Amino acid sequence: MFRKKILALSVASLMALSLTACDTEASAGGGSTGEDGSKPYVAVVSKGFQHQFWQSVKQGAEKAGEEFDVQVSFEGPDTETDVAQQIEMLSTALSKNPDAIGIAALDSQAATPALEDAKSRNIPVIAFDSGVESDIPVATAATDNKAAAAIAAEHMAELIGGKGKIAIVAHDQTSTSGQDRRDGFVEYLETNNPEIEIVTIQYGAGDQLESANLAKTIINGNPDLAGIYGTNEGSAIGVVKAVEELNKADDLVIVGFDSGKAQMDAIRSGVMDGAVTQNPVGIGYETVKAAASAIKGEELMEVIDTGAMWYDDGNIDDPEVAANLYE
Repeated sequence: MFRKKILALSVASLMALSLTACDTEASAGGGSTGEDGSKPYVAVVSKGFQHQFWQSVKQGAEKAGEEFDVQVSFEGPDTETDVAQQIEMLSTALSKNPDAIGIAALDSQAATPALEDAKSRNIPVIAFDSGVESDIPVATAATDNKAAAAIAAEHMAELIGGKGKIAIVAHDQTSTSGQDRRDGFVEYLETNNPEIEIVTIQYGAGDQLESANLAKTIINGNPDLAGIYGTNEGSAIGVVKAVEELNKADDLVIVGFDSGKAQMDAIRSGVMDGAVTQNPVGIGYETVKAAASAIKGEELMEVIDTGAMWYDDGNIDDPEVAANLYE
């Protein structure tokens, strides 16, 4: 709670600076300023930037920018744990007086002051990838993470024969996507497979090394463990590394979330049993498409489901599946 107060104060200070810097710009409804002012400007602030998932989201955003004739900027923090850096980026983006803004919030509560500033200036907010605990976004373009996690849980149950002990290595418990990928998995098993026991849920911030260390501790402390679920690529690959280092590849079922070369290689080699993939290009595309519509005052669906599907060594090369995988 103390940390969130500090973040909120930081946001307030940054907003004050932003508004001072924007004295000569329009204070409501965006200003079509962008980089060159030639067309409506959509600022997109992601959870990250370097990870290939976010590069795929960026590709989709840029594709929609070209198609709907809006200028798009795309940025994200160095890591998916740097809430303060993301909030600063969000503040800087708002200082440019965009016509709309897209945000994949690392911490939805910490982002609220910035979003309230956008609302006060009539700048439409589109949430993407992870929802925001607020009614400020006019639309959210995202995977239905609860439903996608339920797909992962269904396959985990099938793979371990409907009973046994499993664990979860999650990427965070502050973002809506992190919560939903955990809760959708847990709730599916509680409802459909009461003989499966989740012995622990640990949080590795999506970091491969940290997730690997957590997984090794879990495995060593639960010799009868049947499987582990990783809620994003970093979590899942951390589990893979732990299983490989402990020579437990033949003893444990590993189910993941997201795609990427490392996960695809692990599935092809048989170390990972399968994963749920999102449609990152579609997430970026639908975010900017929704922003372009919002700028025109058009009606939007509150939630834009960008879809998810299961992939394993049996279907990984199918065209329909391959189109949703990213390296």
